[in-house]
Amino acid sequence: MAAPTPTPPSPRRTVLGRLSLPERNYVAEALRTETVGGVILLAAAVAALIWANTFGKNYESVSQFHFGPEALGLNLSVTHWAADGLLAIFFFVAGVELKRELVAGELKDPKAAALPVIAALCGMAVPALVYALTVFVGDGSMTGWAVPTATDIAFALAVLAVIGTSLPAALRAFLLTLAVVDDLFAILIIAVFFTDSIDFLALGGAAVGLVVFYFLLRAGIKGWYVYVPLALVIWGLMYNSGVHATIAGVAMGLMLRCTVREGEAHSPGEHIEHLVRPLSAGFAVPLFALFSAGVSLQGNALAGVFTRPETLGVVLGLVVGKTVGIFGGTWLAARFTKAELNKDLAWADLLAVASLAGIGFTVSLLIGELAFEGDGEMVNEIKAAVLIGSLIAAVLSGVLLKLRVRRYKALYDAEELDEDQDGVPDVYEQDNPEYHLRMAAILERKAAEHRRLARAAGATSSETDSPA
Repeated sequence: MAAPTPTPPSPRRTVLGRLSLPERNYVAEALRTETVGGVILLAAAVAALIWANTFGKNYESVSQFHFGPEALGLNLSVTHWAADGLLAIFFFVAGVELKRELVAGELKDPKAAALPVIAALCGMAVPALVYALTVFVGDGSMTGWAVPTATDIAFALAVLAVIGTSLPAALRAFLLTLAVVDDLFAILIIAVFFTDSIDFLALGGAAVGLVVFYFLLRAGIKGWYVYVPLALVIWGLMYNSGVHATIAGVAMGLMLRCTVREGEAHSPGEHIEHLVRPLSAGFAVPLFALFSAGVSLQGNALAGVFTRPETLGVVLGLVVGKTVGIFGGTWLAARFTKAELNKDLAWADLLAVASLAGIGFTVSLLIGELAFEGDGEMVNEIKAAVLIGSLIAAVLSGVLLKLRVRRYKALYDAEELDEDQDGVPDVYEQDNPEYHLRMAAILERKAAEHRRLARAAGATSSETDSPA
């Protein structure tokens, strides 16, 4: 009887491995928009700080100016419209991103999804634990435990743009996927922990609207004039239900189809995301920052950040908690799943990206406002803590990334190299015979040109050396 054929061991998974070509193109396009939006966001935050600290009364009066239909319960302040209205667009894009990641991206494969999910969970749990320990030691309030749990991808990319670091595609994709999962859990935190009372009639109306939205999508009905008014009705009902209105945005985003059918270049979800993302990154989020980042730095606002346990907990949570949580979670996940790190990268690279995730601007400001609603002084100090913590994280990550900038530049250039100029980077064509034939023809033409130049140079040399 023949001996049974031994089963070959399954190949070990690679942490931060090379992306597929479609995923690489999607990540590049998404991050390009977010980077531009991040720079605008950074400018809006600086403008808010200058405005609030030079014309404080004017900033306050504009921020608290109310408008909107009173009969519909929507006579809100400018700040309220920015936080509940404009950020619904941001969370709509987050919902589409999450849906796409689940059906066609990095989260499609449960084994591959485990690493960013574990990293994101640890990157939220550890900051909350750091905050809890800080306020426990300082006898402070646990109310703000969720403030340091969020990562701001746009602000992080703005930092990358400013310091000029060309991150390899694997690190960029890890940062984006991490932020998508992070946004999901931030949404759940907002929905579960910051809903005081519920108007079930309004919530039921929002649910009916979402069902109609879903069936219109499945019926193939097209036209912004159908979906935009319906989305506004759903948003208004969700707001009046007591559940944070941004939940409506992410719910509608999750309903879009993100799989490509025959004859389609892009799925409807990707197409709509491509249209809405610039509006979110370039308008909605920066305008929210303009009316939320206006922290008054007068008095003890800055000094108090490092003396009050709540604000110190936010700073430590962002700077220490995020870095330790994401790096530790990823390392443990790789260790227990016996995954191998990409041979072109080092664990120090992951540490730098983990510290970059400590920039928790947009959602952290939103959660800070929700957590300490009604206490204007504490909200101002919590916002100051978010800004300082994000700034420290940005500087720390900038230093760590700069230490490896030459390596990143070499990897980035190798990933982008397209010698045959067919629009596809060469690293993705090593198994394509046609690519090698094209390269052979290119090199033969170059060789022929060099032989011609050599003959011309030889002839010139002979003429120069010949006797008069």
